[in-house]
Amino acid sequence: MDRYFAMKKLPANAGYKKGDVFVLIGELFGRGYANGIVDEARKAGMTIVGTTVGRRDSDGTLRPLNADELAEAQSNLGGKIINIPLEAGFDMEQGANGQSFAEILKSIKPDSYESFVLDKAFLEEVRAKGAARFNSNLAAVVAELQKAVPAGANILFSHAMAGGIPRVRLFMPLLNKVFKGTGDKYLASETFWNTQLGELCQASFNEVSADTFGYLIEATAPLRSSNEVRYTAYGYHGCEVLIDGAYLWQSYTPYLQGGAKIRLEDHAIRAKGQGITATVYNCPEIQTNSSALFMGVELSLYPLIQSLRNEGDSAAAKAVFAECQELLGDGVTLDDLLKAAGDYLAAPVMKQFLTFGQWPHHSTKEQMELMLETSAKLIAMNKSPKEIVCAPLSRVVFQTTGQLMFHDSWAPEKPVAWLNHDIIAKRFCAA
Repeated sequence: MDRYFAMKKLPANAGYKKGDVFVLIGELFGRGYANGIVDEARKAGMTIVGTTVGRRDSDGTLRPLNADELAEAQSNLGGKIINIPLEAGFDMEQGANGQSFAEILKSIKPDSYESFVLDKAFLEEVRAKGAARFNSNLAAVVAELQKAVPAGANILFSHAMAGGIPRVRLFMPLLNKVFKGTGDKYLASETFWNTQLGELCQASFNEVSADTFGYLIEATAPLRSSNEVRYTAYGYHGCEVLIDGAYLWQSYTPYLQGGAKIRLEDHAIRAKGQGITATVYNCPEIQTNSSALFMGVELSLYPLIQSLRNEGDSAAAKAVFAECQELLGDGVTLDDLLKAAGDYLAAPVMKQFLTFGQWPHHSTKEQMELMLETSAKLIAMNKSPKEIVCAPLSRVVFQTTGQLMFHDSWAPEKPVAWLNHDIIAKRFCAA
């Protein structure tokens, strides 16, 4: 665990103040991780500046937000958005032959995905074009910031760009088998990942989830000449949760984006070596709109109930417990949830996935069947499958990770830090 650093102490309050500037690189869609740090920046009186990934017209053209879209996005953020598209990736980029991967892959059928042959030269061509487009637009964003940010102001950048699944229908049936498949519909993640289609996905994840952080640090060098600039990014690399009464590192499996998340950490480590304050915070699992594909990712969230209890059942924790209990079906208790989730996390089949150095792990059929069966069992304990206890628990996580990241970013101890359930509970109950 050479790079593993679990935050154990609550950070001191950051020195950000009115007149300082918070910049979100990415875009808020619904409620998720980034909302927590935006809320903290607003509480500190910072000027909130956002960005957009832009939108694609029906003909594939990337454009800025229109007036209605911009108004909605600014309302959601609670700040001004620099309306220059920062869409990352290359799946829609056309090469010299006039084609893009989005077009090429339309002819591939899900049952013949293993026959796809990746043209490495074409991949590099469109990857370079996508990176050039992103960096050109990013330079324009930085130019706008240089005009708007007062000299001497602290600037906090929050990198919230993630994903990278190529936008082709082919991937949804395949990834449904990888992440939700059982029996005859099970597709081993390693089998998929070792195909050339998997190689394409890896390149796309790297570009969107990881390399955009490196591009950001490089592009904002001019701001560092007249301002104190700090950077945060959202990582995922497993999380310590209570298993049989002890905090143990575990991870959602399979997590195909894992290699890109390690690459994201590498960018922060490299920046620190250059004297730049950049930190990747590896956050606990939550359930969001974007995590719906990953059924079972929420199972590691349930032990947070016990972590909150262990911190003394604060008034805030009791309010969360009451909210959770209200969502449960008749006769179901929080202890029932804890037992079902605990049985899964402590199951013998899961022990092979507790090795940090072998992450990201690939799935096994037995593990997937147990995970999906347990996920369905726990969801059925709620009154409604559309309103489950994971919502208030997820809110605890994204609010608290936002607080921890915001304050720790002022003087971070390490370029990569893990925000496990113990520090989440400690911060939430102390607030």
